[in-house]
Amino acid sequence: MIEVSREDALWIIKINRPEKANSLTRRMLRDLALTVEDAAGKAQTIILTGEGKVFSAGADLEAAKQGLAVDPIWERLSRAIANFPGLSIAALNGTVAGGAMGMVLACDLRVSVPGANFFYPVMKLGFLPQPSDPGRLAALVGVSRAKMILMAGEKIDAMQAEEWGLVDRLSDDPLKAARSLAEAAMAADPRHVAGIKALLD
Repeated sequence: MIEVSREDALWIIKINRPEKANSLTRRMLRDLALTVEDAAGKAQTIILTGEGKVFSAGADLEAAKQGLAVDPIWERLSRAIANFPGLSIAALNGTVAGGAMGMVLACDLRVSVPGANFFYPVMKLGFLPQPSDPGRLAALVGVSRAKMILMAGEKIDAMQAEEWGLVDRLSDDPLKAARSLAEAAMAADPRHVAGIKALLD
């Protein structure tokens, strides 16, 4: 349910479970983390995307009942993406919900279809967000807006997400747009890419 397309130094990592709104099981999260960890040192750019009309609805409902919502595997995945030395891009084919927000926030860039929605209903569900998510969210949208999403349960659309800084670009074809954004990093020396990223982070 996790597909990887390796195109030289570009890896496209796809969540492919559209019949379940790309909801994530622990195995899928582990496979995502292992893939990103493996990409470090082999790929210069990774693009995360999903199949169908939803990027990911977050935790699979049955798995969530068994404790997946608070499993450290989410943080392992976010950390792997954040630590990836090259350029990481989320090509959002649709809505991002719940814990799936973590991997999106950990990416360097985010491109979304105009019809996507973004929400992280931890207040309603009674869970804490992943430890690194609030800081990354606040760095993108500001503290007050981060509180609106996490504490007030605000659901925002893609246009508002772009206005707030949560999304960097809107596109009807986010994967194509992500490929375009990856071109400069793909053409550069990997050490140069890593060096610039280290200065920014």
